[in-house]
Amino acid sequence: MLFLCANLRAGWRAAAGAMMAEFLYRAATSGFYGAITQAFSEAEPEWAATAASAVLLPLVSHSIELALHLMRGTPKIITSIIASVCFTVVSTMFNAYAMRRGTLIVGSGGGSIVSDLRRVPALLVGFLTAGAIRLNRDNDPITVQSNEAL
Repeated sequence: MLFLCANLRAGWRAAAGAMMAEFLYRAATSGFYGAITQAFSEAEPEWAATAASAVLLPLVSHSIELALHLMRGTPKIITSIIASVCFTVVSTMFNAYAMRRGTLIVGSGGGSIVSDLRRVPALLVGFLTAGAIRLNRDNDPITVQSNEAL
């Protein structure tokens, strides 16, 4: 949808072509990138693993995406790629967050898609508030004192 919306000013045919190319690319590669995200979600420390996945995955996937759209002549390529990178960074960070909490994973320890989908609303709230909670905890005088004692 990002590529469709970003390319509508170039005409319906161009927008639909960009969207279809993106859809096919993502359909072919999403399992691979999901597996990489899941592997990163198991790494420690959490912040470093999340940062690495939020940088490395978009770097690789969007380099290929850029080449694909350059070859097909996507007209609004800069707008399309910027929107796509932003979406990928946020979605990769959310997926890593959810996977660390036992949701959206495949293989041993994974739940059913129905149980995972039921957990998504609470995970979204947790993901969206995690930064503020972390900042508050880091600035809490009791936490700071106990961390200094270590």
